[in-house]
Amino acid sequence: MEREHLGSRLGFILLSAGCAIGIGNVWKFPWLVGQYGGSAFVLIYLVCLIILGIPATAMEFAMGRAAQTSPVKMYYKLEPKGSKWYIHGYVCLAGNYLLMMYYTTVAGWMILYFLKTAMGTFDGMKSAEVKGVFNQMLASPAQLVIAMAIIVVLGFAINAMGLQNGLERVTKFMMLALLAIMVVLAIHSIVLPGGKEGLSFYLLPNWAAVKKAGIFNTITAAMNQSFFTLSIGIGAMAIFGSYIGKDHSLYGESVNVAVLDTFVAFTAGLIIFPACFAYGVEPDAGPSLIFITLPNIFNHMAGGRVWGALFFVFMTFAAFSTVLAVFENIMAMTMDLHQVSRKKASLICCILVFLLSLPCALGYNVLSGVHPLGKATFLDFEDFLVSNLILPIGTLIFILFCTMKKGWGWDAFVKEANTGKGMKIQKWMRPFFTFMMPILILIILLAGLF
Repeated sequence: MEREHLGSRLGFILLSAGCAIGIGNVWKFPWLVGQYGGSAFVLIYLVCLIILGIPATAMEFAMGRAAQTSPVKMYYKLEPKGSKWYIHGYVCLAGNYLLMMYYTTVAGWMILYFLKTAMGTFDGMKSAEVKGVFNQMLASPAQLVIAMAIIVVLGFAINAMGLQNGLERVTKFMMLALLAIMVVLAIHSIVLPGGKEGLSFYLLPNWAAVKKAGIFNTITAAMNQSFFTLSIGIGAMAIFGSYIGKDHSLYGESVNVAVLDTFVAFTAGLIIFPACFAYGVEPDAGPSLIFITLPNIFNHMAGGRVWGALFFVFMTFAAFSTVLAVFENIMAMTMDLHQVSRKKASLICCILVFLLSLPCALGYNVLSGVHPLGKATFLDFEDFLVSNLILPIGTLIFILFCTMKKGWGWDAFVKEANTGKGMKIQKWMRPFFTFMMPILILIILLAGLF
């Protein structure tokens, strides 16, 4: 089977950024910024992104482009004979499935909240009633399973249409619409009466907050976010590397993806903080910010139903862009493993992902008595496995593979990454890539476990 390729460089950048941009950008980044000292945290985060996130992304892109195949077969093409690196390819496949086993359910929540907001469900409700709607949604197996099924079926149907005609075309539209909606929402929030206090809270460095949280905790949190925000470690970026030509160097492309990802995360804060301060609401951490605090704010806002619906369209696009990208990875690995057509792979994977996602969708209702990890829900358990184990361990393996003589090796990696015009990896970077990056990943891994 002849390998498909993306139609344009813009498509590649938007697809890769779409994979990285997800729900975590919107609620987690602004909350971390508030918790760890405003723009003081942003500065530390940007440094971590430059020294950790961008190089690791370039490594995934390089491996994918050199191998011209999906992560499950990538190591077979690149590893020295007799080595066992290829085992990680199968772990990547499992990691992609695990990620989608809970992400599809959360993406379904976004669709449900868009519909509820657009239909005026929250109009005139008090905070406790808004919370009640969220709890009722979680308690309804029908709502959660149907919304999850819509995400799964629609995602695989789009990818079945082809790399350029399905995935690239839809993602381009979604990402450009997402960026436009974000800018409109941010401008609207900034000009709200009382929004300036929110901007000050968000944009001015608060070193007292850094001191209170602890400088080590702040740096670790920034390092964590810079790493997880780019979805590195399960081959999600490698697959798009395999779909592009050799015109541009991969370090520069990794910078482009990181800039777009950071723009979305940063702009989310411009939407959330001024609105929270304008209406005297504490910007809570976690899902409650999206599903309880913000609907409450839109209730008090002139034209709140329109602004709320727009916000959840943006959230749906952010979630669905990640879903489409990871579905593509799952399908590509299935096609490479079993030599089946794109349409057949999409059908097989669609059924599998739907069935595997059921425990998470039912984990808040029918299976609420089942706790895979102490008191944790299926969502918490699956997220723990992906975020705290599979992603950091996977990234560590990618780094070692690209820098060790017993792996692909530094020279082969740099030759591939530097092919084409744009920013290059320099010789002086080698000690940092080879020694410091693995140490930083180990810190993230240990912090996530303990």
